This record gives sequence, C-alpha cells and structure tokens, in this order.
Amino acid sequence: MTAILAGLVTFGFTAVLTIAGVGAAFILIPVFLSLGVGLHTAMATALLLNAVAMSVASVNFVRKRLVVWNVTLPILVVATALSPVGAYVSQGLDRDVLLWMFIAFLVFAALMMLFYRPRPRDAFGGIGVVLGIGMAVGAVAGFVGGLLGVGGGNIIVPALVALGFDPKKASASTSVVVIFSSLSGFFGHASLAGVDAPLLATTTVAAASGAALGSWLMTDRLKGRHVKTIIGVVLITIAAKLTWGLL
Repeated sequence: MTAILAGLVTFGFTAVLTIAGVGAAFILIPVFLSLGVGLHTAMATALLLNAVAMSVASVNFVRKRLVVWNVTLPILVVATALSPVGAYVSQGLDRDVLLWMFIAFLVFAALMMLFYRPRPRDAFGGIGVVLGIGMAVGAVAGFVGGLLGVGGGNIIVPALVALGFDPKKASASTSVVVIFSSLSGFFGHASLAGVDAPLLATTTVAAASGAALGSWLMTDRLKGRHVKTIIGVVLITIAAKLTWGLL
C-alpha cells in the first residue's frame, strides 16, 4: 500500500513540477518520510526519481529544440564544480539564517515570475557573452545550492527568465542540469542506506509517466506565460515548505 500511495503522489507532483523544470524531490522526500520510509532511503529515492523524470522530459525538450545548449553546458560544469565548495562553506555558517535568506530570494523570484515582464531576447551577443551568462548563473546556482543543500534549479530558472530567456527554454535547459545534480546527490545518499525495491519500482514508473505528461503539456499545450505562472507558484510553494520547516 505504501508503494502504491507513493506512486500516485509521485505521478501528480512530477507532472506539475516537470513543467517548471525543478524536479519533485523537495516535496517527495517529506511525503516518503510521512509514509515511514527511512531518511536516507527517502532522499536517495527522491533524487533518483528527479534524474529519471528529468531524463524522460529532456528527450521531449531536446526533440522540440527547447534546450539552449550553449548556456546549459557552462551552467552544468560550473554548478557541479562549485556545489562542493558551497557545502564546505556551509559548515561554519548558521543554516537557519541561510535558509531565511534563501526563502526571501524564492519569494522575490516568485513575484518576479508572476508579475515582472522582461523584454524577450532571441540573441544574447557573441559566444563570450553567452558563455559568461552560463558561468555566472552556474556559479550562483552551484554555490548556493551546495550551501543550502537544495536544488540549483530554483535559482537557474528565474535567473534565465529575468535575463530574457523564453520560460519554456529556461525550464527545459534547467531540466538537463537537474539530471546530473540529482544523480550526484543520489549516489551520496544511496551509499548511506539501501533502497526499497517495491517503492523504487512503483515510483520510478510513476515519475517517468508524470514527466512524460508534464513535458507534453509544457511543449504542446501551455504558452510561455502559463509556464511562467506555474514556475512562480512552484517557487512560492518551496518557500512555504521551507518556512514551515523553520517555524
């Protein structure tokens, strides 16, 4: 019964959050814990589901040519390199203060996604400018993500939209980065605890199905402004969850 309930929840959240490109691990982990799953098993499972969902979604995103590779690749490389640095620095800082700062950022980013109308841009200058954008966004996302132990997608998507990227392309490009960041986290937590085979089997199918539905909705049924609104709501939800955990 636990595996079935987890599968249903995984399908629903993955379908919605795939549209935003941020992955569903931040919601799935507390859900799995409430169902009696161990901490590291819950975290490992949720992060693997992130990778599975974003891999399935990215196939559709790549086919629709929504992934901006010349920005995505430098984000991926720099974020991966700086995430351990952020994790190291966090050891000497007050985590609660950092989380309140991150919550403030999420609320600001959500309001921007819901109300700010940046000037759309089809071109961003030469390769040097594009590379610089990717490295700068990747540096902030990787360092802050490692500092707080959260996914960098929450930072990457609003940053790219603020720079004038089409919301669909920002979400699709971030999905590729989430694949690798989630796999990295999965191996770390899987080494600390085993996986629950029935739970993993059920939720993997659910995550793949939810991602297929979410990516189809994003590419074929929703307009850019709809995607932008969904991203804003997702960011508010993340901020609310973090706030609840701190109170």
